[in-house]
Amino acid sequence: MPVNILMPALSPTMTEGTLAKWHVKEGDEVNAGDVIAEIETDKATMEVEAVDEGHLGEILVPEGTESVPVNQPIAVLLQEGESESDLGQATSAPPPPAEDTPASAPSGEKASKAPEAPAKGGAPGTQEMLKDAPPAPPAPKSSGGERIFASPLARRMAKQAGIDLTQIKGSGPNSRIVRADVEQAIERGVSAPAEAAPAKKEAAPAAAAAPAAEAPAAPRAKDLADSYGLAYEEVPLSSMRRTIAKRMVEAKQSIPDYPLTVDVEIDELLRVRKELNARAEKSGADYKLSVNDFIVRACALALMQVPGVNASYNGTTLLMYDHADISVAVAIEGGLITPIVKKADTKGLAQISREMKVLAKRARDGKLKPEDYQGGTFSLSNLGMMGIKEFGAIINPPQGCIVAVGQSEQRPVVKDGALAVATMMSVTGTFDHRVADGAMGAEFMGALKKLLEDPLTMML
Repeated sequence: MPVNILMPALSPTMTEGTLAKWHVKEGDEVNAGDVIAEIETDKATMEVEAVDEGHLGEILVPEGTESVPVNQPIAVLLQEGESESDLGQATSAPPPPAEDTPASAPSGEKASKAPEAPAKGGAPGTQEMLKDAPPAPPAPKSSGGERIFASPLARRMAKQAGIDLTQIKGSGPNSRIVRADVEQAIERGVSAPAEAAPAKKEAAPAAAAAPAAEAPAAPRAKDLADSYGLAYEEVPLSSMRRTIAKRMVEAKQSIPDYPLTVDVEIDELLRVRKELNARAEKSGADYKLSVNDFIVRACALALMQVPGVNASYNGTTLLMYDHADISVAVAIEGGLITPIVKKADTKGLAQISREMKVLAKRARDGKLKPEDYQGGTFSLSNLGMMGIKEFGAIINPPQGCIVAVGQSEQRPVVKDGALAVATMMSVTGTFDHRVADGAMGAEFMGALKKLLEDPLTMML
């Protein structure tokens, strides 16, 4: 029987992805282990390997298709002795039960949770915001009695926003309605038919529905641009950019953060770096230390000296981490990603340098694995090489701190009562006040400054 090739779950939290590219075409022979497609998640593009042998009978999801749910068939593999006439056995099968009928309610406390309210002015933009929503209702039917195919997420979003699915044209496989279709319908102002609206007999239900019908607090950029007659090109957000937007809004709205800045003299660090690199080159070693390698090492050691900063807020508890897993921001096309130097507190400068070189290359090539960038207990962002003197970075939740590093430059300083010139670098830590108060944040920044100004202590 033909085998459905499904959209794989490339990470524990992945619910959908973009089918970026097919490496095979219909009719091609496929062997187990062959790379058949590239899937783009919110952070990286990953290769998908075939697990069965045969030849590709039909591609169900064309390359470039966004928001393809995990476990949805994306192609059909014909096995030995099968032909195109057998395709119907795989492709005509009804959608999974979860698409047609409500899932059974979970038991215990989780089942009693109320669904999160949608954002003002529209429905939520991500599945995480709907994780506690009630099960999706049975699939609606059109006026002609035909069942309308829609993903559970699309149904829930439509229900919360008061959208009639019969008024939406699906863009998914077999005209299936997906999240993007509902979001576009919300933007167009599509609403439920009058007969489907609840009777306004009581004030309470009307008040409860008010947030969904409430106008946005501020005009949309597109509305303003149109009203002012501005010329523009509307470019869809990539899944990475949507994720960055969601997480940064989450961080700024939910984390009571505060910044602390110190100026660090790094002349000694530059001298030690130059000497170590000269020795490495002379001995034929496979590394070349950067200033950022020293900063990664210093952050890890400072976290061990002030462990209260190496923590995450967890509602009624704090998660205190045993090791410093440093997420290092790397700029890539379309956004940024934070590959992790794991257990950096246990690694020397040479090992950190080697790992960062490999991770940065994988990041820019879009070849990071989920375990390369998921997790991390602390973040580091360095814009010094771009000429930025000083800046404050946004915390990467659920971490409790991020350090932002500016450009190193010659500045006038006072030493022993006399004016002198030194190479200075401004470093700003942004702290979650729920994790570390001002005194603890200051202690951490003091420890970091001391390590950077006396780099030999990092080698002990």
